[in-house]
Amino acid sequence: MSAIEGFSDADIVGRIIAGRRSIRAFLPRAVDECELDAILAMAARAPSGNNIQPWRVHVLRGDTLRRLTAAVCAAFDAADGSHRPEYDYYPAEFFEPYLGRRRKVGWDLYRLLGIERGDTARMRAQVRRNFTFFGAPVGLMFTIDRRLAQGSWLDYGMFLQTLMLAAEARGLATCAQAAWIDYHRVIEETLALPPHEQVVCGIALGHADPAAPENTLVSERAALAEFVVKHS
Repeated sequence: MSAIEGFSDADIVGRIIAGRRSIRAFLPRAVDECELDAILAMAARAPSGNNIQPWRVHVLRGDTLRRLTAAVCAAFDAADGSHRPEYDYYPAEFFEPYLGRRRKVGWDLYRLLGIERGDTARMRAQVRRNFTFFGAPVGLMFTIDRRLAQGSWLDYGMFLQTLMLAAEARGLATCAQAAWIDYHRVIEETLALPPHEQVVCGIALGHADPAAPENTLVSERAALAEFVVKHS
């Protein structure tokens, strides 16, 4: 029996996995330093090929967090077309079934926020909130040595998922954010990254705002028959 009376280990792990969601509104409540360190230490147990552990985490709080968000928001507001992602997170052109899934989750979010189709100003304002880490007190910026190969990026995904589940287990919320990669040059300058460090993504971390409608979004998942092929 698990340490939590009445629940098996499988029950507890299942509740943590199912409970993790992308949270887009946070309370201004600080995150305890020891809690944050415990989450990062647990994430470091993620597997990696030959145990090379390709991740590097920049923890942003206080003045540094404010400087980075101000700089990236200013670049976003300028909209001068000079900022491009260093790597392609998404395909150049979406196709089914991925296009339909992308559209659905986007419109589900906008519906909760009362954003109508064609309201480009409010849509843009919602995108901009990415670059404030949605008000989270902790921003995490992840980098990788650009000399590493594709396998290390696969390892990185396992690290990020482990981190988010460790946060969920401790009552904290997260939102993984690829949007930051568009502004990698601003991030590199603000954090004084060495030339070999490449920005992977960001994660907002903190306590979820229970009153925010966007935090009620639970994205759908495809049925097993859509992605599982059983061979016998």
